[in-house]
Amino acid sequence: MVDKKWITVLGSFVADLAFRTKKVPVWGETIMGSDFRLGPGGKGSNQAVAAARLGGRVSFISKLGRDSFGDMARRTYQEEGIDTRFVFETTSHPTGAAAIIVDEVTGENAIVVVPGACYHVAPAEILQARALIAESAVMLTQLELQIPAVEYGLELAQDLGVRTILNPAPAMELPESIFAFCDYLTPIETEAATLTGLSVTNIAEAERAAGALLARGARNIVVTLGAQGALLKNASLVKHVPAIDAGPVVETTGAGDAFNGGFAVALSEGLDIVAATQFGCAVAGISVTRHGTAPSMPTRMEVNALLKTAC
Repeated sequence: MVDKKWITVLGSFVADLAFRTKKVPVWGETIMGSDFRLGPGGKGSNQAVAAARLGGRVSFISKLGRDSFGDMARRTYQEEGIDTRFVFETTSHPTGAAAIIVDEVTGENAIVVVPGACYHVAPAEILQARALIAESAVMLTQLELQIPAVEYGLELAQDLGVRTILNPAPAMELPESIFAFCDYLTPIETEAATLTGLSVTNIAEAERAAGALLARGARNIVVTLGAQGALLKNASLVKHVPAIDAGPVVETTGAGDAFNGGFAVALSEGLDIVAATQFGCAVAGISVTRHGTAPSMPTRMEVNALLKTAC
């Protein structure tokens, strides 16, 4: 049996402090919530966990503080079987945290992230993982690190002949140079709108935004649209992939991370962009039926069962 190729994830770890409430407080207001949960989070870490739960051979590049939140991360990676050779430590910065306010009725959320230690991953540290990246099927990264580090990681992977996925979250404007290093770009609607300056509220608008992103140098665009699924576009394909319903929505916090973890696993196994998107939609569909971010990520057996019933 040939060993699976690595899925290398370059990204953040933060501790998630999630508060469930009937409404979001306005400035100066104190309200009572209904639930509180503390657990592992950060887009990079969540995507690494999602990919590992699905059977991916995952290595994570990040940085942690020497503190209780960092210890939480280390336990998580040990439990999930994630390679941590390039998870660096620092005493100069604490491990980051995210405050997540979840609407207990709709499951929608608002998040404030302070990335902490992981924000100080340097290009020189990423370069230490060069041999690992060279052995990878895909390199997956996001925008909770400093942009020069993200761009360096993408460029290094591409120079080594490794496919790259940039999940441009959280939403922000990016330097033009970064798009040429993106084999796959996976924004949600608001991120696509931020990157293009175009309205993205439906499938037709998503296609227009995807075209604008292709023109900037990315090779494949997957605009994820929540309950509407995803819109794919590249030089030869335009396709809408419907969402896959796995049950009532409880919380949407980890849906994007679930999708990207699943998408990376599918690409690493040789699936084409349409099948990889369908697989990612199934992973996300299950994740939104559960509380939490990393805890919501489904197993491969669960995803396969859902895809079988959805066909």
